[in-house]
Amino acid sequence: MKKIVTHIILLSSSVIPAISLQSQEATMSMDDCIRYAVENSPGVRRAAYTYDTYKSEYTNAVGAFFPSLTVGASAQYNFGRAVDPETNTYINTTTFNNNYESSASLPIFRGGQLVNQWRLAKNNRQMGLNDIQKIMDDLSLNTMEAYANAVYYQGTIRYAAEKLEESRRNLHKTRRQEELGLKGRADLAQIEATVAADDYLLAHQQNLCNAAMLKLKEYMNYPYDRELLIDTATPAPDYAPHTESVIEIFNYAQAHNPTARQAAYQTKAAHIRHLMAKGKMFPTISLSAGIYTSYYENLMAAADPLSFNAQFKNNRGEYISLNIRIPILDGMNTITDVRRARNNMRIAVEQQSEVLRQLETAIEQSILDRNSYAKESIQMEKKLAADEIAYQLTLRKYEEGLTGNLELQSASNALLESKASLLQCRLMYILKARQVEYYKGKKITEN
Repeated sequence: MKKIVTHIILLSSSVIPAISLQSQEATMSMDDCIRYAVENSPGVRRAAYTYDTYKSEYTNAVGAFFPSLTVGASAQYNFGRAVDPETNTYINTTTFNNNYESSASLPIFRGGQLVNQWRLAKNNRQMGLNDIQKIMDDLSLNTMEAYANAVYYQGTIRYAAEKLEESRRNLHKTRRQEELGLKGRADLAQIEATVAADDYLLAHQQNLCNAAMLKLKEYMNYPYDRELLIDTATPAPDYAPHTESVIEIFNYAQAHNPTARQAAYQTKAAHIRHLMAKGKMFPTISLSAGIYTSYYENLMAAADPLSFNAQFKNNRGEYISLNIRIPILDGMNTITDVRRARNNMRIAVEQQSEVLRQLETAIEQSILDRNSYAKESIQMEKKLAADEIAYQLTLRKYEEGLTGNLELQSASNALLESKASLLQCRLMYILKARQVEYYKGKKITEN
């Protein structure tokens, strides 16, 4: 996963993503669209940057356990009244002071703040990594659904175009029959109305397909001025029976699914913040130590000052101190912070419970939908075969003058509806089957 994050950050700094260099005429499969969406998603890149910040905060939390060391030096010219360090009296002169100091401070006890800050930073780092995966998974699921919708409407366009072409051929035959006196003007008018209705249906399906393709491009962050070609082949899937247990899948997803893990990380972070708020009520203890020295010169004195090396050695001093701070009263701020953190922790627990319940419902619904679409697909295959036979028989009767246009139109509409329904059932079965596999731990896309 860390390699994925590094890859995302490197991609974000590139001027042109590598995948965008694909040929505009290349046909993209569902997995291709998912990969393109993930690699070109601003949301994924934002999450990667946030994770990088969490890593820096974790490093900072680890560094808080070590002593802090400072080194300083100063140089000062004094004009006028000043203290003579040799006699410790005030004199009017011009002096030069040069000071050097080195100090170190080590925290010993801060009410558990250091440990809890480290725990919080570690939790946030893990949560940041999980957030990247969650955003990628959510985007992949949305892209997969948008892809299925686009394939469906491209299929309905194809079916509507076939129906329109068939209606136009029937119109041509009916006109010839009307000229020969075999059909009346009313029959010709009905066929013309059918052609107009089929033409409208085709235009309507094209509009719906354009909207679906626009939605797919939105999830993929695909340039709107470029044509997106997708693979519309939908072979019949394997409707093998499944015997999964919702409880088993949920137990696995509860520990591994990014949505469940995100709620767990948020709950743990709220618990740690509650401990940090209570830690402010305890005393803090720290240890300090330092060494200092100085150099002094009276610029108006007649005698030469002591050498720099002598003063640097003679003026040296050391110190060590143990500092204790006990909070007494801060205007009820600490108590308010503790109550706020405690309530936030309780809210996080309730939110986690709600997220897990929604996850369990989503798993159960996906399994039910997958099984339902499998059964519907099998039945629709049988219905489509019957509707094709019925349409061919009705068409033969219409050509022989044994039936009217209304019966032909009804059979044609039933055939079109069966084709569209079967396509929808197959696509939805594929979609729901991959969702179930995702909840079971399988990646949405292998790469």
